[in-house]
Amino acid sequence: MTESKQSHIPDKKQPSPVPDGACSFQLHAECVDTSARRGTLQTRRGSIETPAFMPVGTQGTVKGMLPEQLKEIGAQVILGNTYHLFLRPGHERLARLGGLHHFMNWDRPILTDSGGFQVFSLGDLRKIDERGVRFQSHLDGSAHMLTPELSIAIQEALGSDIMMVFDECIPHPSTRQYVIESTARSTRWAARCKAARSDSGAALFGIVQGGMHEDLRQQSAEQLLEIGFDGYALGGLSVGESADIMYQVMEWSLPLLPKDKPRYVMGVGTPENLVEAVSRGADMFDCVMPTRNARNGVLFTSFGKLSIKQARYVEDELPIDPDCDCYVCRNYSRAYLRHLYQSNEILASVLNTTHNLYYYLHLMSQMRNAIASGDFADFRDEFYRKRTVAGEA
Repeated sequence: MTESKQSHIPDKKQPSPVPDGACSFQLHAECVDTSARRGTLQTRRGSIETPAFMPVGTQGTVKGMLPEQLKEIGAQVILGNTYHLFLRPGHERLARLGGLHHFMNWDRPILTDSGGFQVFSLGDLRKIDERGVRFQSHLDGSAHMLTPELSIAIQEALGSDIMMVFDECIPHPSTRQYVIESTARSTRWAARCKAARSDSGAALFGIVQGGMHEDLRQQSAEQLLEIGFDGYALGGLSVGESADIMYQVMEWSLPLLPKDKPRYVMGVGTPENLVEAVSRGADMFDCVMPTRNARNGVLFTSFGKLSIKQARYVEDELPIDPDCDCYVCRNYSRAYLRHLYQSNEILASVLNTTHNLYYYLHLMSQMRNAIASGDFADFRDEFYRKRTVAGEA
């Protein structure tokens, strides 16, 4: 692709210092063949180059990884979970202990989700009303009430750099009437979250809901824009819908969001999902897939997924992915990794997670470079070509 195929936004100066309660976002380049964008999100604890993937550290740790290892493989920001940290060890205790960053020895940005997804996944253990959600703890059955105001208070006590508004992650399928009622309530909760926010210096992102309905997604986005947030997310995806429907919702929703604000697609997804979402203009992602799959012996590669538990790898001396230069692929064979997994060794989870997160973070780096050089469309074609060739072999 020639230089003429690239649309640059001049980068005349570094982002200015971020005022309290805000973040800044600067676009550097856009792909003219797709909606892919390259930018920098500046937070109070450092910058995040986008598109970016956020490893999930639900309970104050990314399972199987030391903070130093996360930095070595390129993690710029991680995600913490309001619901889990509220229940254990408790946000007030964490505040007394210096906040989540100090507690887990992580000095880079942390994004905290609001707890909504976890609460709403409790099924019969929770009850929703206008005030918030009353639920029973999955740990000991104790009763709690999580409101928009408390969600913000918890996130501020944790010391979050990017907070999310409290919303309902609408299940799929849902009736249109339920989606209408739920989305309207989430919008009212979003306004309450903004009103409850202090001047802690943390950014606050709104979350677009609306199910799989184009008009309701548009209405949600417009109302959140009227309230005004530092960034915007798409919620209610990867909840059982097909990939085609997911991509359609992205195509409806992402163009509605401000060009000068970060766009976060929550809970997504596979490598293919990330490439498609970036091509539609998304900037930020999180998903448990690379870490959870690693613990189950499923590894991501440039040619697709590899299940290390298969007997075919018992004497395979190749690395997981010959095209990968992560620590694991440079030092260990498929045969050894299969042995560790079959032996139920802790090291299996550590090495598998290291590789999978490296793959995801490297994929994002490759996309950033391709957008900056004007080659993103070619990169996407090559991404799929490798998978097709491998599938035919």
